[in-house]
Amino acid sequence: MSIFYYSSPVGILEIKSTESHITQLLFKESAKTSSENIPAVMKECIRQLDEYFSGNRKDFTLPLAPEGTTFQCSVWKALQTIPYGQTISYKELAERVEHPKACRAVGTANGRNPIVIIIPCHRVIAANGTLGGYAGGLDIKTILLKLEGIDRF
Repeated sequence: MSIFYYSSPVGILEIKSTESHITQLLFKESAKTSSENIPAVMKECIRQLDEYFSGNRKDFTLPLAPEGTTFQCSVWKALQTIPYGQTISYKELAERVEHPKACRAVGTANGRNPIVIIIPCHRVIAANGTLGGYAGGLDIKTILLKLEGIDRF
């Protein structure tokens, strides 16, 4: 397992990977020591994050291996179908994973997303059109949505 600390416009991001897959991308308060040998998949992740934050990337094309329950993984897979610059509600996300009455469970799985930004949990909002919650905080969620051209928040 390799670890790299990436300084982004929304703060420090900790990237974890195997030799072949990104396993985590999480917000951190501070950077620690990064691994000495960075695998090619992590270098590619850094390159794609640079492009995303500079406005030159809309879709990530990285091999991902998030660890979670079958239900969580189904939610995280559904999150990856939300197009850049668009949002959906928790209710709509619950419908996409074929659990239309499980809005709270979907919200919990969304909040436990281990690969933020790349698996775009920031694109899920409350049914009433408000932001809802976000693991990185609502300020960061607003920044990410604005970066993607969503200015209503």
